[in-house]
Amino acid sequence: MCNTVRAPYPTPSPSPSGEGGRPLANVRFRPALLSRRGGAGGGVGRRSLWLTTLVLLLVGHSSLAQAPLTAPLTATYTPQNFPLVHAHRAAPLCLDPRDAEVVRVAAEAFAGDVALVTGVRPALQKGVGRPPAGPAVLIGTLGQSRLIDKLVASGKLKTDHLRGQWESFVIEVVERPLPGVPRALVIAGSDRRGTAFGVFEVARRMGVSPWVWWADVAPAHHATLYVQPGRLAPGPPSVQYRGIFLNDEDWGLRPWAARHLDKDVQDIGPQTYAHIFELLLRLKANYIWPAMHPGTKAFYHYPASPVLADRYAIVVGSSHCEPMLRNNVFEWAENYQQEYGQKPGPWRYDLNGPQMYHYWEDRVKQSADYESVYTVGMRGIHDGSMPGPASRPAKVHLLDSIITDQRRLLGAYHQQPVPQIFCPYKEVLTLYQEGLKLPDDVTIVWADDNHGYIRQLSDKEEQKRSGGSGVYYHLSYWGAPQDYLWLSSISPSLVSYELSKAYALGARRLWVVNVGDIKPAELETEFAMDLAWNVGRWSPATAAGYPLHWATATFGPKLAPAIAHIKQEYYRLGHAAKPEHLSGVAFTPAEQDQRLAAYQKIAAEAQALQKQVPAALQAAYFELILYPTQGARLLNEKVFYAARSLALAQQGQGEALAYAQKAQAAYDQIQVLTRHYNDGIAGGKWAGMMSAHPRDQKIFEMPPVATPALVAAGKASAALASFVAAGPAPRLIPATAYTHKQERAGEKLTQLPGLGLGGQGLTRLPYDVPSFAAPDLTQAPYLEYRADLPAGPHTIAVRCLPTFGLYAGRGLHYAISVNQGPPQVVDVNVPADSKQWKENVLRGFSQGQTTHEVSAAGPATIRVYLLDPGVVLNQLQLD
Repeated sequence: MCNTVRAPYPTPSPSPSGEGGRPLANVRFRPALLSRRGGAGGGVGRRSLWLTTLVLLLVGHSSLAQAPLTAPLTATYTPQNFPLVHAHRAAPLCLDPRDAEVVRVAAEAFAGDVALVTGVRPALQKGVGRPPAGPAVLIGTLGQSRLIDKLVASGKLKTDHLRGQWESFVIEVVERPLPGVPRALVIAGSDRRGTAFGVFEVARRMGVSPWVWWADVAPAHHATLYVQPGRLAPGPPSVQYRGIFLNDEDWGLRPWAARHLDKDVQDIGPQTYAHIFELLLRLKANYIWPAMHPGTKAFYHYPASPVLADRYAIVVGSSHCEPMLRNNVFEWAENYQQEYGQKPGPWRYDLNGPQMYHYWEDRVKQSADYESVYTVGMRGIHDGSMPGPASRPAKVHLLDSIITDQRRLLGAYHQQPVPQIFCPYKEVLTLYQEGLKLPDDVTIVWADDNHGYIRQLSDKEEQKRSGGSGVYYHLSYWGAPQDYLWLSSISPSLVSYELSKAYALGARRLWVVNVGDIKPAELETEFAMDLAWNVGRWSPATAAGYPLHWATATFGPKLAPAIAHIKQEYYRLGHAAKPEHLSGVAFTPAEQDQRLAAYQKIAAEAQALQKQVPAALQAAYFELILYPTQGARLLNEKVFYAARSLALAQQGQGEALAYAQKAQAAYDQIQVLTRHYNDGIAGGKWAGMMSAHPRDQKIFEMPPVATPALVAAGKASAALASFVAAGPAPRLIPATAYTHKQERAGEKLTQLPGLGLGGQGLTRLPYDVPSFAAPDLTQAPYLEYRADLPAGPHTIAVRCLPTFGLYAGRGLHYAISVNQGPPQVVDVNVPADSKQWKENVLRGFSQGQTTHEVSAAGPATIRVYLLDPGVVLNQLQLD
């Protein structure tokens, strides 16, 4: 009970209309079956509940271009509705001071959210004394809040489904919960994070975006807020630990933080992390790998940082090259002498084991009182291979001894088992495949290839391990074959396909996503966290609908369809070559024209749509929609127009100079847009965050262009002009344009909108279906296509998503025949870091080629068998 007596709460009067008599619509979240479906086996428990879903009835001024809810609003009052805000009064927020600190953190943020929406800030009342005289919001954690436990004991609140569950919560309107309280909105969690997630769930449902601060997404204003009777009980989450890795922060997050939030330390410090941790809670995330690049001091270097993480109930881990929560770039290579009074020895455990053991031990002791996930194993000081013996067997033996010693440390300072992960990233995967035997309770965190395609997942034996598995996934990357640090263009469809595949093969313990500087990957980050919370909500077959869902919640239903279309085209074009990767992909002139026309179309649409965006959302629209769309368009124009100017100059054509001017104009406009991002929106809030040339890569420079002298000479350097590929556009058949298909019992040939080249993929689902090989090839599911072919030999290229076999020993085979000829088998699974892999990830597809003899001209039947699960067919290319 709250310890402050308040005047009687004003009784709302029924009214058929909103303020000023203007009728508003009614929002009703109807009863729904909430289900978290997982595959066979373990992971976090699942539960299906028939629930009457929470209803928020928001009454006041609203706009379809700034809607806070995905359903209609109403002004209709019924006596059963809980008045969260009415007549300029807000129901107080009551919590037990003995509850976890994150409960107070969430309640304070929620009070600010209510004030942002209504202009009225609820009082925050801590204590269990006398109740308020009127409706109240009761917030607390089961077993930690006396308020909540009293409701349970009296039978007013049913919590059987919460007990023992991970991060679950219930939101319910309860009649007469306490003496003197006629009605309460109760938000109760199974644990401290569950309570916080419940609080922020109500905030989301009243229109407050997780990006309210990080992307300036202002909610619509409403004078009154009501909650209709009902019960919402989400959880537990699909994935136990869900979070982000702050990485490559050199050109955005760190200089911005030093300029705005952590001026005293000129770094990413506690003030910045406070905002990041709140964002994570709003996203229902719970885990972080802190920033760790050279120039960024270690998370633990600032004593307030781990204390702050605990206050926000965020679990702290460390990246694949930072064992035992140690940031080696700073703490070993730079600050060791300051910390220990002597220089460190070599970063080699076989030569300097005692010193490294003590170095790790100190962090284990320091972090023992906090929720942490410890990375075990060892790599180089910063994202390099582990120094040590030359041979792989010797390296495996050394790695085994390192992990044994690290676990001994954890056992010495932790009373309970502590979560541990091993990330076989890059060269470490080779050592794991060489025979490293991990303790059964260590979670294997499988990594993608840095470009969104998971290299390997757990086989059937590995799926039995008690530690389970997880995924380290990239939305941003610095490295080979080319960076993508500027814009964010990996689609929800690809994220869903890869992470849903991982989940199906047991990766349910931990997902961590490399989000770079956080901005501009807001949509993609939110999608990954939404998927981790409820993996069944956005399957590979439905993930293409996420941009519409997100745009509706962010910009309202009026603008959402147009925004969703822009984003879908943006993802389709980016899959064929990210803007940062244009110099590594050869397009014919016809393909260049198609790309330019498509980019120019969505850029024009985005520019025109801006006029309809409310003033309060203009900054958000620029950050989330306009800048990435225009930036991608302009970079394509710069590269293609520059190359075209040189090609025309070789022919001595004066038109070359016009294209040179267009290229220069595109380059200049990128600089103008970026300056506007930093200095022209949100009052300069983001100054220093956006760089138009991260890592000063060549792709961001102004390329060579035609000059009058080159045109006069009628030639230019062949090297400069070699970017333009000659030849007509290829003849393509989309995978979904089949004329017949044959499926097997228990599986489907499933279309995946938005996935892969051309924006359409087709694959076998579920993921655990069998593979086929000779002599049973023709028993595999297949698709048939029709095409007119002249007599003679024909080469057919099959383009597929450039992913990997499901796990070690599995391939990505298809078989193809023409006019019932003998099937030819092709494997499009290629080793990561190979030359072919580099080409594949830049152009967005892997490809197999076969040659077939056609005896007579006319319609031909092309049959493609999908022999392995994991093959995603995108296109057939005919010669």
